[in-house]
Amino acid sequence: MTANPWLVAAGALSAAASAAHLAIIVGGPRWYDFFGAGPRMVRLAEQGSPKAALITFGIAAVLAVWAAYAFSGAGLIPRLPLLKLGLAAISAIYLLRAVGYIPALYATGASVGAFAWISSAIVLLYAVVHIAGTLQLWRT
Repeated sequence: MTANPWLVAAGALSAAASAAHLAIIVGGPRWYDFFGAGPRMVRLAEQGSPKAALITFGIAAVLAVWAAYAFSGAGLIPRLPLLKLGLAAISAIYLLRAVGYIPALYATGASVGAFAWISSAIVLLYAVVHIAGTLQLWRT
């Protein structure tokens, strides 16, 4: 079986996002701020609260599982349970984050700065790559 190149790329993207979240924990409050975590998370990190690290670690763990699903769909690791459904759900979540984040910020009255636009564009790329890979897998 030839590896699905879209899902290989999708797995690499999710793995990179997971690693970035782990780096943010190590980088501390300035990294939380730079990567747009929001004032509450920055404050928690500044106060040395484990809550910021635990939340960020949880996000990293979810992204690592998503990378594993993409790599499984690509045929690089053994098949995971509910693979096609899982990849479709992951794709949908990335797409929802990409197109829903900025409207959600507007709806809450929060600031919509460069981070919101840049991160939404990046996540849209993640969504497109995941969708392309999932569609290719679904056809096989």
